[in-house]
Amino acid sequence: MSINSGSFVAQRNGRAATAEELAPLAFAGYAHFTAAQVRGGRIRGFDLHLERLRSASMLLFGRALPDDRVRLYIRSALEAGPADLSLTAVVSSPAGEFSADEGGKDLDMLVRTGPAASAPEGPLALSMVEHERFLPTVKHVGEAAKTYFLHQAVGQGFDDAAFLDRRGRLSEGTIWNLAFWDGAAVVWPAAEMLGGITMGIVKRQLDRLGIPQRVQEITPADLPKLAGAAVMNSWTPGVAVRRIGSVSLPEAPSFLELLHRAYEAEPAVSP
Repeated sequence: MSINSGSFVAQRNGRAATAEELAPLAFAGYAHFTAAQVRGGRIRGFDLHLERLRSASMLLFGRALPDDRVRLYIRSALEAGPADLSLTAVVSSPAGEFSADEGGKDLDMLVRTGPAASAPEGPLALSMVEHERFLPTVKHVGEAAKTYFLHQAVGQGFDDAAFLDRRGRLSEGTIWNLAFWDGAAVVWPAAEMLGGITMGIVKRQLDRLGIPQRVQEITPADLPKLAGAAVMNSWTPGVAVRRIGSVSLPEAPSFLELLHRAYEAEPAVSP
């Protein structure tokens, strides 16, 4: 039995994945992934996706799939689908969980495609939760805390949640990077977090546009001094944030326009 839903696919190592191949992954949590929005068969920041997969594999498994093979697997999935879609690429080891014996086998890549996604319109209200992700620089699977804190936030009247680390610094959101505006420069939080692909795109394009940006520690006490805030992920380079915890933040349409302009300056490429 193979898994294929219309023009969207689930492929393992470039071939249609069978239920038997997917079953071990359904009950496992030692893997990492990257997610992208594909438009016109092209992906922005594809070099950053390759770097993410490579570095996470080296950290978790001590080895990585060659970039050309990753490209091949992703191209195979894209060729089977429409021009616009969502893509997730998951890397795992055939040794699975709870085993130190890697056996020198090649890593596996599962690529799944689905309908193109878009972000909520915003502006959003975010609760503040004390939480630090395990291996925060890795986009790994099985993070129940992110969905749990999202549900808790919605139950409290918020749209989503932002995380505070043990030092009281804002770090990231459940599935978002945070960005702030001081009226003249983009301010990125200084804390352990996942460096998002969209965040990486925006940072390098802001540099090319000559827009000031800096990294600094941001605590709840710093929020009233800021001129705006936004969240970003693979869905969007910026959704406005109107409140974090009990602190209201001013509307900053020029800040949002700047984030989107920076993102759109990044050329989309074919894998």
